[in-house]
Amino acid sequence: MTTAEQNAQPKQVFRAALWMTGAIASFSAMAVAGREVSFELDTFEVMMYRSFVGVIVVVLVGRLAGTLTQVTRRNFGLQIVRNIAHFSGQNLWFYAVTVIPLAQVFALEFTSPLWVLILSPFVLGERLTPTRAIAAALGFVGILIVTRPDQAELNAGILTAASCAICFAFTIMLTKKLTRSETITCILVYLTVTQAVFGIVCAGIDGDIQLPSAATAPWLVLIGLAGLFAHFCLTNALAIAPATVVVPIDFTRLPVIAIVAMVIYGEAVAPAVYLGAVIIFAGNYLNIWSETRRRKPA
Repeated sequence: MTTAEQNAQPKQVFRAALWMTGAIASFSAMAVAGREVSFELDTFEVMMYRSFVGVIVVVLVGRLAGTLTQVTRRNFGLQIVRNIAHFSGQNLWFYAVTVIPLAQVFALEFTSPLWVLILSPFVLGERLTPTRAIAAALGFVGILIVTRPDQAELNAGILTAASCAICFAFTIMLTKKLTRSETITCILVYLTVTQAVFGIVCAGIDGDIQLPSAATAPWLVLIGLAGLFAHFCLTNALAIAPATVVVPIDFTRLPVIAIVAMVIYGEAVAPAVYLGAVIIFAGNYLNIWSETRRRKPA
């Protein structure tokens, strides 16, 4: 057991679990809402309306907290590149949840930290240690089991879900760069505003932007609020307890969304998805455990 785990008191773990319950519920709600609006809106329109909700919430909270003055143009180019990666990943994710089982989407999404291990030497200049290489290899094995390419089941949904994980990995790495000099308010303002602009441009390419109906509008509001609240809860959980405690809790998203999808949509999930997801989790946890031991104070 690591020093961080030993120092995590039961009260801290309980508080982190409460925050993670909110994150898991929010991610699951966003997946269901994304599928519900897909019958009326395309992914670009979903992202556009989601960003509108995000802009309102972030600006309102930033104004009340007095942090809007923290928004600068210091890393404008990096902000745009980061948000292009995130916008691309979210569009791919929203498409994936409409065409393949939700549990499969979540399992492939969990590979994002492993893609960070592979790509960080090129983007952040970090060293690929033997442990990180083993963790990445485990993740790749898990991907092969989840997607089962030997059964000719590769389709657009699986490819987009796998691709969104890579886009999210770039988002994580570029966010890490930005947090060295920018505040959370600055990053979130750029995120919501630029993605609203991207959404308007992409949704309007065909000259037809669909207005949400009375039945769809509440789902769009839920998507916007759930996305912000999920990351807020995850951030708070990581601030309270070490990642070695938070990540196993976060992994319960998979069985939770599998149960939700089974109840609402009658989806049955193949055992191979769970097996692959466990191997992906093992790779993630191995890396976090190793990093925690390496950085523990003397």
